[in-house]
Amino acid sequence: MCTYFEHCGPDNTAEVLHLAKKRAEELSIKTILVATTKGATGEKASLLFKEYHLIAVTHSTGFNEPNKQELLQEHRQNIISNGGAILTCQHAFGGVARAVRRTLKTYQLDEIIAYTLRTFGQGTKVAVEIALMAADAGMVRTDQEVISIGGSDNGADTALVLTPTNAQDFFSLKIHEIICKPRSW
Repeated sequence: MCTYFEHCGPDNTAEVLHLAKKRAEELSIKTILVATTKGATGEKASLLFKEYHLIAVTHSTGFNEPNKQELLQEHRQNIISNGGAILTCQHAFGGVARAVRRTLKTYQLDEIIAYTLRTFGQGTKVAVEIALMAADAGMVRTDQEVISIGGSDNGADTALVLTPTNAQDFFSLKIHEIICKPRSW
């Protein structure tokens, strides 16, 4: 059963993490991906998923400001001390194509895919994107299901069961289940 939240946002974070853990136990999934910007959501997940292979995926350095990493040092340290791993890399639906949009004022294919995924909500787009990023970094297998958790600006509001793939094989990614997502965004 999919759980639908009335609205998107951080108020759903605790319930998303609880639902994701419950489904991970039911399906014997051991790898959990969670998007985190400043690190609070990643730290909460690292406390709950101590017996799992947890990967907290951050914004790329320079995402909002040149040379700045948004992940706060205290959250980074706590995620790692709780047994989690951290991935910081180029966004699968951003990167060079975003430079084309900003400079030439035209959209590229990866951003069109991102907008299409957002029809299910920002958290769905994020959960898919971090799965591609983790696969490209070699941190998850592409032949095993994971739970991927995303959100809308702050906190978590979406959790998916999916089989990741590398970005160049995007159309092989499989979303098996929507554990939870917001009805409105």
